[in-house]
Parts: sequence; structure tokens; C-alpha cells
Amino acid sequence: MLNAQERAHIAQVWDLIAGHEAPFGAELLLRLFTVYPSTKIYFKHLGACPDEVHLLSHGQRMLEAVGVAVQHMDNLRAALSPLADLHAHVLRVDPANFPLLIQCFQVVLASHLQDEFTVEMQAAWDKFLTGVAIVLTEKYR
Repeated sequence: MLNAQERAHIAQVWDLIAGHEAPFGAELLLRLFTVYPSTKIYFKHLGACPDEVHLLSHGQRMLEAVGVAVQHMDNLRAALSPLADLHAHVLRVDPANFPLLIQCFQVVLASHLQDEFTVEMQAAWDKFLTGVAIVLTEKYR
């Protein structure tokens, strides 16, 4: 799926954001809810107007899952299988929302990393996150 250079780009960006999962994840969720308000339906536990604590907590969990994917790029299916089951069978998240999440995450990365987030890095992250989304939606079938 990913060539050696793309893997290096994924790892390099992850090294820059590792340890900052909560604020990056909170910003990702806030952006997702603002740009795509219909996605709030899957986060009812956060309330109509989620506070910072809830956003930080859930955002951290989301990006920790991305970190697991980064660590297991060679075996995403096995690493993300429990998460795929959760999204398909328990949460029943519409798979059409994953591209929206990917887009918002890339905007957050670009806004924080600026010149460090090169075009090549964005292309690698887009490919990687699309692969993650594919794995997460496989259990829907």
C-alpha cells in the first residue's frame, strides 16, 4: 500500500504530533462538527455543545487509534479489527463520514505544521488515512 518514502513521511509527521493527541484530536472534532454538523449524530455522548474536556478526551482516543495504525502500517486489518467492529456493529457510523474526518484531520495537520507538512507528506497521509478508512469499513459488508 505505502512505499518506503510514504512510510517515512507518515512516521515523520507522527513524530511531530505524538504527545499532542488530545489538542489535535479536539481541534479535529471541533472542525468536523463545525464544517459537517450532521456528524454530531455519532457523538451524542459529547452533548449538543461539547465542552473542552469532552473534546480533548475523545480527540485523544481518536488520535491514539491513528497512532496504533501508524505503528502497524504493515498490518492495519489486525491492528484495527476491534475498532472496525465497534464502528460497524455498535456505533453504526455511516462510512461516508470517514472521508470528512480525513479531510478535517489534514487541515488540522496543515494548520499546525505549516511548511513542515509538505505536499508529499499530505499525499502520503491521504493515502494512509484512506487505507485506514477502508479497513474500518470492511466490517460493514
